[in-house]
Amino acid sequence: MLSFSLTSLRALAAAVLLLQAGTALAQAPAESAKPAGADTQMLLFWFLLSTLALVLLVFVLFFTMIIVKMKPQLRKLYELPTVHDTWSGQVLGLLIGDPALVTGKNKDELMGHDYDGITEFDNDLPPWWKYGFYVTIVFAVAYMGYYHVAQAGQLQTAEYETEMQQATLLVSADNDDPNKLTTYAALKAPADLDAGKTIFTTNCAPCHGPNAEGKVGPNLTDEYWLHGGEINHVYKTIKFGVTSKGMVAWKGKLSGKQILQVSSFIASLKGSKPAGAKEPQGEKEL
Repeated sequence: MLSFSLTSLRALAAAVLLLQAGTALAQAPAESAKPAGADTQMLLFWFLLSTLALVLLVFVLFFTMIIVKMKPQLRKLYELPTVHDTWSGQVLGLLIGDPALVTGKNKDELMGHDYDGITEFDNDLPPWWKYGFYVTIVFAVAYMGYYHVAQAGQLQTAEYETEMQQATLLVSADNDDPNKLTTYAALKAPADLDAGKTIFTTNCAPCHGPNAEGKVGPNLTDEYWLHGGEINHVYKTIKFGVTSKGMVAWKGKLSGKQILQVSSFIASLKGSKPAGAKEPQGEKEL
């Protein structure tokens, strides 16, 4: 059995390596279209995911071997009266072949009902069904309390309408005239700020630093700005760039929503005072 397990592990390892190689080859043609660092992050993600899957498979394999090897001892333990009817005992029983934890107990006791020769047994409902039903009750109460009583969240229709309004705003207000400012407000939602942080780390950090403290580009966390620190000025600078200062235009590389997300993230860094911040540049804005 041990030699078989080692052979299986080698086969699994080879399969994982082939999967990783295939993924890397499949992504190779699109390298030039991705932002810097995207390929490395994707390969790291697939490597970690494959490693986790391999570890889980190895764990399941060895756990199964242990259960098979100790099945006689576990069966004797399961048959003890103090163990048999407990929750842990039912889990143990499931491992050695007794499905009572999943199917319930088959009592083979009649309810005393007899209709045209049809009788009814008093068997337990499957535990998974009962506990699943209890979970739906808890979920329903929490859902109604959150959405209908406290009205803390948007229902699907309201959420859809909000997203359509935002999309309409982005499409109608966003234009290719560098002399016309947009009228956006900074996004505050954690999801938008997290997306903006990811975009900044991938595309902006090489020039402005991982904490926007400034490197080749200026410090983005103080009160001094070369091209305006209001959200719409930052949006314009990111979108159209400043060629004379080495700031590339991200129009066509990032969508309008992505530019607004990274602009909002930059706005959220004001006054963060990161270590090694570059000296102020430009004019002070309050």
